[in-house]
Amino acid sequence: MVKDAWDGIDVEGAVTVEVFVLFLEDGTINLTGPCGAAPWSIEKSAGEHPVDVVNRLVAEAMGPPDLVHSTSWRQGEEGVVLTFFVVIEPALALGKDAVPVGRTELARSEAAAAPPAIASVQVLEHAVRHLAWLAKDDPVVQAELSAEWKAALAAYLPEPFRNLG
Repeated sequence: MVKDAWDGIDVEGAVTVEVFVLFLEDGTINLTGPCGAAPWSIEKSAGEHPVDVVNRLVAEAMGPPDLVHSTSWRQGEEGVVLTFFVVIEPALALGKDAVPVGRTELARSEAAAAPPAIASVQVLEHAVRHLAWLAKDDPVVQAELSAEWKAALAAYLPEPFRNLG
């Protein structure tokens, strides 16, 4: 199932799509992808919808994704970076390098300024917290994720609720 927050938004200039391909194995969330256990960086051409690009390229490289969702954006050195997580079945990760997803602190901005630096592990942390929130709040994501996925996400206190606890 494809979830999209970018409908109706036109981004001009250089756009890079950053994709975190996730799968669940033995209760552990893992990162994999066509480039191994790292975020996959894709240059998006003008006129292509970013969700369509991610869905198509993941399907071509690994097989059909279960879930595609945009989680964040940031200004990169050469333009805008749109971040997505993609959930796949474990069988699609066979033969690919993979690493368990660890925890890290988020990059925090100032009141009117972006964080001075954002590491990819911080972007991944944000994406998994976002997925945890969707697993509790979004009926489409709730229906798509297994009970095992929901159990693995239980350790992630979804933003924005973490600071209220």
